[in-house]
Amino acid sequence: MHFVIHRDQFVHSVNHVAKAVSSRTTIPILTGIKIVATEEGVTLTGSDSDVSIETFIPVEEDDKQYVDVKETGSIVLQARFFSEIVKKLPEQEIEVIVQGAFAATLRSGSSVFNLNGLDPDEYPRLPQLEEDRIFRIPQDMFKNIIRQTVFAVSTQETRPILTGVNVDIDGNELICTATDSHRLALRKAAVERNDENLQFSNVVIPGKSLNELSKILEDTDELMDVVVTENQILFKLKNLLFFSRLLDGKYPDTKNMIPTESKTSFNMKTKLFLQTLERALLLSREGKNNVINLKTLEDGLIEITSITPEIGKVTENIQSLGMEGEELRISFNGKNIIDALKVIDSEEIRIMFTGAMSPFVICPTDHDNSMHLFSPVRTY
Repeated sequence: MHFVIHRDQFVHSVNHVAKAVSSRTTIPILTGIKIVATEEGVTLTGSDSDVSIETFIPVEEDDKQYVDVKETGSIVLQARFFSEIVKKLPEQEIEVIVQGAFAATLRSGSSVFNLNGLDPDEYPRLPQLEEDRIFRIPQDMFKNIIRQTVFAVSTQETRPILTGVNVDIDGNELICTATDSHRLALRKAAVERNDENLQFSNVVIPGKSLNELSKILEDTDELMDVVVTENQILFKLKNLLFFSRLLDGKYPDTKNMIPTESKTSFNMKTKLFLQTLERALLLSREGKNNVINLKTLEDGLIEITSITPEIGKVTENIQSLGMEGEELRISFNGKNIIDALKVIDSEEIRIMFTGAMSPFVICPTDHDNSMHLFSPVRTY
């Protein structure tokens, strides 16, 4: 194998596939990145068997030449060293040569690295997916959906299914839900479908996979294809494929958890509420005690207090934008609310309570595409 490649394109692709490579894998060859040169261009693959990423650098695209393939072939190189070397090579062109016994040479300017490679035939093949369940969504929208849901997945492995985001398609609507059983984040978006009858539920994508995908997605409204099978999901971008396994198990039915009416409700400026809660937790030591107490007062005032016994107490009154319903005292995990307020893009929110010991809802006032649900904390 022998090719000369444009450095920036190479670094960009290596960075993407390296996200899928884990140093903790039990399969030694998966600590490497597979490089394949054909007459069409160069393909790079990284995988940890849960997530696989494949990028393609074409010989030329949009009248620009990126690769000059002098001899086709393939090799697997240790990801940790290879990706660091590629980033730090001095010139705009990198020459890659592989001779017998998988010995690779990387050359750029006067810098030469000789690396020992592995047999590419031992590298696991990427899954071949039946592409009959497919929908399309803009990249920037899906990136936003990840940001607004994935923070609420569980970090505990006791219930593995809750470490993922559940994806349903109902009509032309994509519904993404994440919960750790104390809080729930829900986000809806319109999608395009090839098949008018396409519907699915209980497709649970690991939160870790979505975090990695989010780093790759660009802030563009270009559509990407999403292919769903029984145990895999594939995101198809221009010159990049992102595979993730799906989580096994039944995702809890969250529809029945969301209250449909409220006994107390008020509107609030999102930023004001966020900053008040952040101040309330300033005395919370090492984040161990995140409990905040909320009490409604007259004339739409809300009293926020937080007590840390060995340090002190903070109290602050804030003005709501109109309040309805009964008087209320409730305690909740302030950090969970702060996490949600940080991802709500609307300037104003509505908070609806059904009682001191029942879950309550926060949602934007200017659209109904997202919703956050929280369990209160029992303080007595």
